Amino acid sequence: MLVQVVKSKIHRVKVTNADLNYIGSITIDEDLMDAAGIIEGERVQIVNNNNGERLETYAIPGPRKSGEITLNGAAARKVQKGDVLILIVYAFMELEEAKKFKPQLVFPNEENNLLS
Repeated sequence: MLVQVVKSKIHRVKVTNADLNYIGSITIDEDLMDAAGIIEGERVQIVNNNNGERLETYAIPGPRKSGEITLNGAAARKVQKGDVLILIVYAFMELEEAKKFKPQLVFPNEENNLLS
């Protein structure tokens, strides 16, 4: 049996931009993606602490050391610059593997979204 568990989480990052006219996705500083084990195109759940919105899209890498967190396309309507988000990625695993698995949790600097 496969179960779905949290694979990685980027906890409390601030939205730096929202681009309604971009094709879609969330742009994430590539350093944050690497730290959380998120790959380009991977499905990401977005939880907005400011308004309670939950949505899903896919990750695209932003410039390293930029702290960029940009919601693109329709998702841009669900956030405002400065909103605090939690980004969660899930994975399917065999039950026994999932019992032992430890997710990659990333806690960036809340002021600039950079890794300390």
